[in-house]
Amino acid sequence: MSNAYNTEWAVEARGLVKTFGENRAVDGVNLNVRAGSIYGVLGPNGAGKTTTIRMLATLLRPDAGQARIFGHDVVKESHIVRQLIGVTGQYASVDESLSATENLIIFSRLLGLGRSEARKKAEELLEEFGLTEAAKRPLKHFSGGMRRRLDLAASLIAQPPLIFLDEPTTGLDPRTRSQMWDTIRRLVVTGSTVLLTTQYLDEADQLADRIAVIDRGHVVAEGTVDELKASVGTSALHLRVHDAKDIAGAQEIVEQVLQVRSSVTAEAAKITAPMADADQVTDLLIALRTRGIQLAEISVQKPTLDEVFLTITGHGAAANETKAQGQQERMEEVRA
Repeated sequence: MSNAYNTEWAVEARGLVKTFGENRAVDGVNLNVRAGSIYGVLGPNGAGKTTTIRMLATLLRPDAGQARIFGHDVVKESHIVRQLIGVTGQYASVDESLSATENLIIFSRLLGLGRSEARKKAEELLEEFGLTEAAKRPLKHFSGGMRRRLDLAASLIAQPPLIFLDEPTTGLDPRTRSQMWDTIRRLVVTGSTVLLTTQYLDEADQLADRIAVIDRGHVVAEGTVDELKASVGTSALHLRVHDAKDIAGAQEIVEQVLQVRSSVTAEAAKITAPMADADQVTDLLIALRTRGIQLAEISVQKPTLDEVFLTITGHGAAANETKAQGQQERMEEVRA
């Protein structure tokens, strides 16, 4: 890039804080997003992902901390920042009484395109997102997945240098989701930077150059996919007990023998833990047998991003946080 936003960092955030009443939704978040990359922000519902995005996009004012977009302060220079970004939220922000074509033409016109240029742009985007056959259909007849595609298409009309995608593939079928991934990759190839929030571990694994894991308002880990996987050990132990009442005892033994923190899926009576040395399986089996705990299955595998998340946070990426925090994030969307 050769214009005014030619800086090394698309996003620089230091100590971002946002509080709603007694709930500290974002608690000291730091982020550095390199220009020309895809940066993934991973976390469960209520972790603070959306609140963080809304502060970076000038939609919420931080209570503390600072953030810059291509060197411009999001509070002091919000008018400049808004010219450099595009935002796609979790829910389609379109007019249901109009057709897909009409929506895109209106958005294009608002962005300064002429009539013929706006119609051409609408046709191109509808084709790219597989919506050509439904182009004249009122949006009230669209499925949730079709609405998500149209919402993203509208945000890409101007293709700004920085695009915030807040859970962009929510509600999409696998085929459309894959197409969306291709579109996101194309955006970066053609000059944009993408900051992507997601609950889907495979999505972050597939797309992101670097990932920040946010939990309870904090960045609890950051790095490339390979760095995050390496941080939890060279292998991952998966263990399921025969009797669910033995799960607590089995977890205690796993943590004592392996000297690590483990996570539990109570419904499946399953334990997951990092394992640096596969030879430790022998010691573990002896300890479990001594305690009289029977196993339904045991395996040792290379760690996945799921194991990373489980190990770092102690719960799955799709797990819900407290109802209060989730409700608060919905409230902020209504306020905006």
